Amino acid sequence: MAASLLRLHFHDCFVNARHSLNDGCDASVLLDDTQDFVGEKTAAPNLNSLRGFEVIDKIKSELEVVCPQTVSCADILATAARDSVLLSGGPIWEVQMGRKDGMSASKDAANNNIPGPNSTVEVLLAKFENVGLTLKDMVALSGAHTIGKARCRTFSSRLQSNSDSESGNIDFLASLQQLCSGPDGSNTVAHLDLATPATFDNQYFVNLLSGEGLLPSDQALVNGNDQTRHIVETYVENPLAFFEDFKVSMLKMGSLGSPKSNGQIRRDCRTIN
Repeated sequence: MAASLLRLHFHDCFVNARHSLNDGCDASVLLDDTQDFVGEKTAAPNLNSLRGFEVIDKIKSELEVVCPQTVSCADILATAARDSVLLSGGPIWEVQMGRKDGMSASKDAANNNIPGPNSTVEVLLAKFENVGLTLKDMVALSGAHTIGKARCRTFSSRLQSNSDSESGNIDFLASLQQLCSGPDGSNTVAHLDLATPATFDNQYFVNLLSGEGLLPSDQALVNGNDQTRHIVETYVENPLAFFEDFKVSMLKMGSLGSPKSNGQIRRDCRTIN
């Protein structure tokens, strides 16, 4: 579940719904739909894609027994993301606590703010800058794709490119074509990092240089921009630099949407108190 729990934190923090009572990392992604609002679970980047909600529910229920209404769902997401990275072989950092849980959610904001798998570098950068993150943060945080999986439909455009320089490693793409050619090919999953799929390391960046980035938005980091390519090359040569930058960027992302007085600490992460 490591990649899924890490992704929950990402998708929570990127929804800076300016019109909501809270924004950023406020556990809005965990809210179920109500009569008053449509939550974020059915937004395009999340539907049939995000998972791990039951794990968060279990953590929350155990915490509520020991220390009721003390630890927010947003803090649980941030801590679970950190622990997922650590237990997968990645770095550790001190999670900043004190987030409040939001009182609403925004499907529109989730659709508009979360970077998509076919994004160009320009689109990625715009979405990262929209929430206050830099180009360097974007490349470092993209390294989270060193663990996890993606469905064939999210990288189908990688299989349709006619340009070698655009599409990358021919053998790699041929293997993906074979994987995704079954009767329900669009829902077949592939590892984001085929070499070390469950280990948090710098292999993701190594893969990009050899044309083996799974998502178009991954491969764009080396094919679409000299600045991002330089950072990728740095992380290939120096895995510790990647770990250090990832920690810094995770802390920056985790601080998006400062706690507000009108937030709350939910008793149940799926519903407002």
